[in-house]
Amino acid sequence: MSKRIYLSRYTIIINKLKKKGASFEEINRLLMRESEISGDKIEITKRTFQRDLAEIRSLYDIDIQYDFSQKVYLIKETNTNNGHERMLEAYDLFNVLKMSENYAQFIHFEKRKAQGSEYFGPILQAIKSKNVIRFTHLKFWDDFSTLREVEPYLLKECKGRWYLVAKDIKDAKIKTFGLDRISELDILKKKQNTESNLDIENRFKNSFGIIDEENAVVETIELSFSAAQGKYVKAYPLHESQKTIFESESEIVFELSLKISYDFVQELMSFGEELEVLSPDTLRKEMKNALEKTIFYYQNN
Repeated sequence: MSKRIYLSRYTIIINKLKKKGASFEEINRLLMRESEISGDKIEITKRTFQRDLAEIRSLYDIDIQYDFSQKVYLIKETNTNNGHERMLEAYDLFNVLKMSENYAQFIHFEKRKAQGSEYFGPILQAIKSKNVIRFTHLKFWDDFSTLREVEPYLLKECKGRWYLVAKDIKDAKIKTFGLDRISELDILKKKQNTESNLDIENRFKNSFGIIDEENAVVETIELSFSAAQGKYVKAYPLHESQKTIFESESEIVFELSLKISYDFVQELMSFGEELEVLSPDTLRKEMKNALEKTIFYYQNN
């Protein structure tokens, strides 16, 4: 049996139990139906199922146990992080595409440039082994490339693009580099010198996107959205600190705690008339100035 069938079976079991508990018989009936659809032999014996649970625990950190009181299998405790969730989503999509002939007429992907994913593995390995890396980097606003030697700390996703967070050895500053702007990457034998207590992940906790205004102050922000737009923002929060503080038929008000950056202001601008910044006053004025400049441009051009 191929590894693809094993992994497909694990995904079906996990997705079934994420919704609610189920008996082995219910799970196997689902696997039998999937077998008929895909043409693969996915149904299993009870003994194989127990081996599957051990493999799922090992691969995805998902602990599935039998609940004797309810007589069903449950995901008792999950340490599944976003990375594991994304891996399962990607595998679901992979299976669909494998089963679908001429899928282009049914599925439309965004047209976009490569994201530098070929460097994801080597950079991740360098981060884990604490090796220095060297690469060529091209900024969006420059016509020339520069050679960088950095201590890599973190791979961070933002708006569908991947970035490397690293310390530039030349000036000892923490910077972000888009993976799609990197080329000619080498992992050096040289080890990092940075102290182990440097908490890079939490460095971005109060930031929006990949820009960390190191000297900026964390502010409490209140945003009023129209009810329709507010529902979307409620489903897809702007920031992990977001919470709803007021809701009516006409508006939804959110509170956030973060550092105000250029990227954050641009994100707020994209909501147009569906958003009013309630506080702080400094952000209200910044939004007002940006909108006045936009109006001025259209009135004078």
